[in-house]
Amino acid sequence: MASGKKAAIGFIFITILIDVIGFGLIIPVMPNLIEELLGNSSVSLASMYGGWLGFAYAIMQFLFAPILGNLSDKYGRRPVLLFSLFGFGLDYLFLCFAPSIWWLFVGRCIAGITGASFTTATAYIADISTAENRAQNFGMIGAAFGVGFIIGPMLGGLLGEFGSRVPFYAAAGLALTNWLYGYFVLPESLDKKLRRPFEWRRANPLGSLLQLRRYPAVSGLVVSLVLIYLASHAVQSNWSFFNIEKFKWSPKMIGISLGLVGLLVGIVQGGLIRIVNPKIGNEKSVYYGLALYSIGLFLFAFATESWMMFVFLVPYCLGGIAGPALQSIISGNVPANEQGELQGALTSLISATSIAGPLMMTSLFAYFTGASAPFYFPGAPFFLGALLMMLSVAGAYWALHIKKQ
Repeated sequence: MASGKKAAIGFIFITILIDVIGFGLIIPVMPNLIEELLGNSSVSLASMYGGWLGFAYAIMQFLFAPILGNLSDKYGRRPVLLFSLFGFGLDYLFLCFAPSIWWLFVGRCIAGITGASFTTATAYIADISTAENRAQNFGMIGAAFGVGFIIGPMLGGLLGEFGSRVPFYAAAGLALTNWLYGYFVLPESLDKKLRRPFEWRRANPLGSLLQLRRYPAVSGLVVSLVLIYLASHAVQSNWSFFNIEKFKWSPKMIGISLGLVGLLVGIVQGGLIRIVNPKIGNEKSVYYGLALYSIGLFLFAFATESWMMFVFLVPYCLGGIAGPALQSIISGNVPANEQGELQGALTSLISATSIAGPLMMTSLFAYFTGASAPFYFPGAPFFLGALLMMLSVAGAYWALHIKKQ
């Protein structure tokens, strides 16, 4: 049984790894592709469209993630995961051949509708984990992200030297290969006796979020989660635009920097968390991690030299000890046959913040790099993100303190 669970974790690790490599391939060249489709526009305008593309993906995922999460509780994780992976392949094909900016929106909408691979993979991990190893197993998802972001962005930056669309072809090939890999290799994790009927009442995004109220510790942490995910878009939505604007980075340099992010995340979540979490526990891991996130974001905001962005990645990525610990606390308060619903609800929550986050952060960037800004401050999104992370520390303390009462 133990060896079977280890093998299943390995399958999920490889599946997410290939998925993240495909996603990372396109990040360094997406700003350039947007600028090309807009007729060689400014970085400020391209960042605005980047925010709206993030909005299109997020609102589709907000609507459809709880449906797919509930379907995985009824039919199992495997079929839903395969459906999601195939959708990513279609998305990248649309991006490959996009003749106009609107094709990018079509592709992003398809990816948002089918984008439950991480949600279902998280439920899969919850299915096969115990209370003792749940945080460590969730950390393996983070490690897959880390390794994927070492390979994906660096390869995307190199391929981007041959044209802004070349990485999209590679991403499409990887996504469809991942789908085939899952079809032939990935086993089912949810036992049939633990499955439950599908209910539309619980599968709509608002209903799914309302289900969180049944678990006081989970609903209390919602405030902290919202702030964390909003703050994270200071980096996710602006990293490429910021460094192109301020330091004139090429796709190759963006890829190298994101490769370093992947290396650091892999070290933290694949190794360090297995040492730190058992020693200090989930609660302190959350506090320390969020504090480190805040420090990293403040440093990004006021960086004056290109090399500083690389150095300041260290405290920011060390903040990664917070995520698996927080997820472990939440997952530990929900029954086994409701893990899919929980992860679907959390994905809807993340998507809700992703609806507002990219627009908020890219609009802030566009404003403070535009002609009408009272002063030039491209680091404004990082500064706001740091403030939100600090507030999330207070929110987490309140929620975890209430849980102990």
